[in-house]
Amino acid sequence: MIQLNNIFKWYTIGGTRSYVLKDVNLTIEKGDFVSIMGPSGSGKSSLLHIIGLLDEPNEGQYTFMEEEVLSLKAKKRNQLFQTHMGFVFQSYHLIDELTVYENIETPLIYKNYASAERKAIVADMLDKFGIVGKKDLFPAQLSGGQQQIVGIARALAGKPTLILADEPTGNLNSQQGEEIMTLFKKLNEEGVTIIQVTHSEKNATYGNRIINLLDGQIK
Repeated sequence: MIQLNNIFKWYTIGGTRSYVLKDVNLTIEKGDFVSIMGPSGSGKSSLLHIIGLLDEPNEGQYTFMEEEVLSLKAKKRNQLFQTHMGFVFQSYHLIDELTVYENIETPLIYKNYASAERKAIVADMLDKFGIVGKKDLFPAQLSGGQQQIVGIARALAGKPTLILADEPTGNLNSQQGEEIMTLFKKLNEEGVTIIQVTHSEKNATYGNRIINLLDGQIK
């Protein structure tokens, strides 16, 4: 499903290359539940963003579902993302001008779901995550944990085949965190591929593989 070969990512500062990722080679099969771990600054989020088509490496090859994505035009890449991926951001990335309901609905509009179907899916997500009473609020009116829940609901609404989650429980209390990880485990058992970045060894145990990054390299 995912094949990364010789991935390098760097920033040039004062004429010197500062490497974020160095010669990363990684294969992820359909149905995997992979946890990417490592200290802060090890390149975990950068790797997740490249896999999620939100960033590009400076060098290397990336094949997703047999498409060589780095040679695709931006529109085609965006279609791949919208069709197959759900991304849970560490910093939520909710749209400030949209209500909770509208934020969750957004990926369904991109996927051309009919209005009645969108309503049914959003209602199901609001109920599943216990946020029916928040549906008309804006992100600024929510706590960090509530925004995280909305971000997760939005990522799952379009029934993605690949979920990418950057510290998905980082802003949740322990009970909420366990509920989210249990939900991810259930989705994985139903065939959804999941890649999470986590500092939590407990969260990593929900997956079937752990990848350790250090200084931009897989150890």
